Amino acid sequence: MKIIVAALFALFIATGANAQELNCQVTVSSQQVQGTDNKRIFDNLQKQAFEFVNNRKWTKDIFSTNERIECTMFINVTEKVSASQWKATIQVQSRRPVYKTSYPSTLFNYNDINFEFSYIENQPFDFNVNQYNNNLTSILAFYSYVILALDYDSYAPMGGTEHWQYAQQIVNNAQAGSDSGPGWKSFDGNKNRFWMIDNILNPMFNPIRNCYYQYHRKGLDVMYEKTDGGRAEVLKALESLKELHKLRPASYSMQLFFNAKADEVINIFKEAPSDEKAAVIETLNLIDPANANKYAKITEPK
Repeated sequence: MKIIVAALFALFIATGANAQELNCQVTVSSQQVQGTDNKRIFDNLQKQAFEFVNNRKWTKDIFSTNERIECTMFINVTEKVSASQWKATIQVQSRRPVYKTSYPSTLFNYNDINFEFSYIENQPFDFNVNQYNNNLTSILAFYSYVILALDYDSYAPMGGTEHWQYAQQIVNNAQAGSDSGPGWKSFDGNKNRFWMIDNILNPMFNPIRNCYYQYHRKGLDVMYEKTDGGRAEVLKALESLKELHKLRPASYSMQLFFNAKADEVINIFKEAPSDEKAAVIETLNLIDPANANKYAKITEPK
């Protein structure tokens, strides 16, 4: 009996130790689609997309079950172009636990409106990082690597480089795809998947990647035990972006950072001393003027 129990325990440990990296809630909505009564196709799309993102091994690292990255992908199918061609948007969000708390800090919050794909019910979800197969799996894989890259950057300085490079490889491959749709090329607009990766892997933008590390690992992760010290590190992390702002004001990478962080920063500094509040508001109004009205909440009475 003891041997059986030991074997089962070993199997449980081995299974947990080899868990995939992402714990992603994938939702497909088709309420806006006209011209189809077959909702089963979208149920199957949701099931296959869920399995693709959650069951694939994206890295060589070993994750335990409780280390999997919490994230969501909300696919809103908006138009039927043909029997197998669809237009959609995809909202992607990822979160990171803060040390010794139950608080999830948002790392990424982005709505991609350039999502066109072909899908035939129950078609295989083929993907190879070294070549383009189709737009559906390319976009799902692209955002899976972005989620991983940001998470790794938040735990180690420049820790997500390998995953950013995989995302860049997907961008490069997709540019050669005849059916890849918009969002992969520089001339598709100045806010898309191409520019997301082009910016973040440009050495000029190293400060924002280092900011992710200082903000989370040196800031949020120590606030449970050293609230003032952790908050001071968050302030330093934000101030470190001033030089980047001078070089590239209103950069796309900065916008993506504050899409995820603006509300959190407000909550962090609402309890700060008045001198810290003044310092952070001055910094935020400089580097993220689009949210200046939001940041005024930092000094509102409790």
